[in-house]
This record gives sequence, structure tokens and C-alpha cells, in this order.
Amino acid sequence: MSTTHGIKLDAATLERLKRLGALRKRSPHWLMKEAIESYLEREERYEQEKLEDMERWEQYCLTGHAVSQSEATKWLTFLAEGRFLPCPK
Repeated sequence: MSTTHGIKLDAATLERLKRLGALRKRSPHWLMKEAIESYLEREERYEQEKLEDMERWEQYCLTGHAVSQSEATKWLTFLAEGRFLPCPK
């Protein structure tokens, strides 16, 4: 189900939307919807990564276990060469 929500835009922004919409053969509404969806996906991904980082940090604080620089470098070198090596734990 869709609902309509209003958004106040200054004249310059609205004109930019209209110009871009005309170039892409899309309505300003379509552009705004795409922009909002893109923003939400990016920000939700960021929040998920932040949560994972906090969980990793808490795990490190509990165990003190970390991947060494040399292990990480070796793994990244293998990946850069196109060889698969399981991620060090």
C-alpha cells in the first residue's frame, strides 16, 4: 500500500528535479522516490555495519583475540592474486 507524503522544496531544487527528470524521461516524483530508497538502503547498510563492528569490538573485549597484521596481509595478498584463502579468524 502506498501513501502520499508532501515535501517542501525550494524553487531551485524543484527546477533541478524537473530538468533531470526531463533528461531521463522520468517524473520528479520518480526521482525523489529513487533518491529516498537509495538513501535508506545506504543508511541501513551503514547501521548494520556499525552494529556488526560493535559486536566484534565486544567480542574482542571479552576474548582479547584479534587477527594479526601478518595474517591479514597474507590473506589480502592471496585475494589480490585471485587465490581463495578462508578469512582468518
